[in-house]
Amino acid sequence: MAVYRFRVSFEEFDEIHRDIEIKSTQTFEQFHLAIQEAIGFDASKPSSFFMSNDNWKKGQEITYRPDGSNHAPGTHDMRKSVLCDYIADPHQKIYYIFDLPLHWTFFIELFKILPDDASKKYPTCVKSVGDAPKQYQIIEAPKGVLDPDFIDDEMFAEVAVEEEEDVEAEVADETEVGFGEAVDEEEYDNIEETSEEEGEREE
Repeated sequence: MAVYRFRVSFEEFDEIHRDIEIKSTQTFEQFHLAIQEAIGFDASKPSSFFMSNDNWKKGQEITYRPDGSNHAPGTHDMRKSVLCDYIADPHQKIYYIFDLPLHWTFFIELFKILPDDASKKYPTCVKSVGDAPKQYQIIEAPKGVLDPDFIDDEMFAEVAVEEEEDVEAEVADETEVGFGEAVDEEEYDNIEETSEEEGEREE
């Protein structure tokens, strides 16, 4: 029984790669799980292998749908697809997309075919070069930028108090007379003096 040794490289970080050995009779799902274990990612994400030519032109798609949803017409299921049924070249290239929404992409190349070693458990990672990037990147908002959707009750209360204080300060600068008519203090003093003079004349 043959064993395939593949080199798996990140498309965006070609200096990072993993060499994985897997039996020719094992499935693409087992290969998928071995890759994700080797780079420390969560493997329970939709993924696809594309059998490719030397120019990395995509051919047959072999997919993984963890939720059990139906596969698109023309695609093959990783759980049922055995590696040796698709390997047509001793230097076979495979384009691999993992976690379709985030679109992690990898180049995979077969570079050695070995005899089965009964002392080994397959699939196995036999070489690891470079630290894999984090699967999920945490993006922090720039300092000084506030999203109004995230203003909590305490922050809202502080804003309300400040607005109330501003209103009270404005009211303190004005004196209300009549039916809602507002005048400043100087005008109010003039009104009071006029009222006193009219009262003295009436007496």
